[in-house]
Amino acid sequence: MANLKEIRNRITSVSSTMQITSAMKMVSAAKLKKAQDAITALKPYSEKLDELIGVLSSGSGGIENNEYFRTNESNKILIVPITSNRGLCGAFNSNIIKETLRLKQTAFKDKTVEVLSIGKKGGDILSKSIHLKGRHDDLFDNLNFENSETVSDLIMESYREKEYNKIILIYNRFKNAATQLVEVDNFLPVEKIIEKTEIKNFDTFFEPSETEILKSLIPKSLKVKFYKSLRDSFASEHGARMTAMHKATDNATELRDELKLTYNKARQASITNEILEIVGGAEALNN
Repeated sequence: MANLKEIRNRITSVSSTMQITSAMKMVSAAKLKKAQDAITALKPYSEKLDELIGVLSSGSGGIENNEYFRTNESNKILIVPITSNRGLCGAFNSNIIKETLRLKQTAFKDKTVEVLSIGKKGGDILSKSIHLKGRHDDLFDNLNFENSETVSDLIMESYREKEYNKIILIYNRFKNAATQLVEVDNFLPVEKIIEKTEIKNFDTFFEPSETEILKSLIPKSLKVKFYKSLRDSFASEHGARMTAMHKATDNATELRDELKLTYNKARQASITNEILEIVGGAEALNN
């Protein structure tokens, strides 16, 4: 059994770790609330924009000529994995990295795959096995629509230039604090809407034409979609970190209690031995 000093040192160390993980859990919980509010505020606008595009594309014959609806003949695929800049968030980053490598080795094994990484963790690991078209590790330092628009413009331009056959977003979709779902989203080309929206039952006139309105709305919709993916990933990161730190705090508490029990047993055994030595010494003197 370890001596009392070693056990005391371990108890102190575990208690310090428990304080750190508890503080990190509280910080992530506060940031998660703000991230959830941002997603909630963005969702109605995004849904209404998609609905309007659905109305226009279902009745427009010009979507085939739209540069974002067409399918390019390129043999290259661009994957955009969205990870975090920091760790200590469970399997949040590893799930995205695994899915990226899985797509490269299975679905796109006959294609040339390039990666545009968002987040430092994904970029550091994927750069060892896949060619990186670029890295954007600073987006989450100040996440807003203007910064995300800069990156989405680059992605959309590469598709307009017919550099890629398909562009895929991989990110963690936020469900709740304990659950994040890996989402594989076909960002480009834009999927055609087949079902007509109920609003088409009315006599609706568009000025300018539906094709011209689509030409203006599709880029805006793609930028909002990309920003929403970043926001989803950001909220998922804090949810994953809060859950991971909660489990770490519980484990540290359990370990500390076990160490205290071990310490008390060792201390009791030490006291018992001292008493036996004293009694033995007294008996020796009496004899």
